[in-house]
Amino acid sequence: MPLQVELYLENCFDDSSPIPLETWENWFWQWLEILEDYLPTAPSYEISLRLTTDTEIQTLNSQYRQQDKPTDVLAFASLEADLPQSEEMLDAMPLYLGDIIVSIDTAQRQAQQQEHSLSTELAWLTAHGLLHLLGWDHPDEESLIVMLNEQVVLLKKIGIIINLELEVGGVGGVGGVEEVGG
Repeated sequence: MPLQVELYLENCFDDSSPIPLETWENWFWQWLEILEDYLPTAPSYEISLRLTTDTEIQTLNSQYRQQDKPTDVLAFASLEADLPQSEEMLDAMPLYLGDIIVSIDTAQRQAQQQEHSLSTELAWLTAHGLLHLLGWDHPDEESLIVMLNEQVVLLKKIGIIINLELEVGGVGGVGGVEEVGG
């Protein structure tokens, strides 16, 4: 049976999202297929993606990470990596993986600094957030490089090519990516 993903997209801006809902859904479906080994077994999955402002993400960053400054992406995982899952929970339809919150304000600045499109930056940040939802982390340089390489794989799957050598140590897509545990 093909992988099923339900995506809830919240856009805090009056204008339309720079990426249509159908594109986001397609991206998440492709990404979760690649990351299937990291997924708990479930009939389908649910993810929330919120595109917001620096002001809102700063509030969340301060509240949950005690860092009173905006960041580019926060991930709130609903599952703990080491927490045993009950059959009832795994059979629930769909299995909620968590929330990814991206600041479009910061993404826009980082896209300009990296000289790529806002859509590319949003894809990069969202892929990073998704990895956090699935238990990936980067407490040191080595694990960060592994995680960034996986982001490159995810973006390549959807037709976006990232030159990691240009990204590492740069601001765009790498500098302020953060996770908030579940």
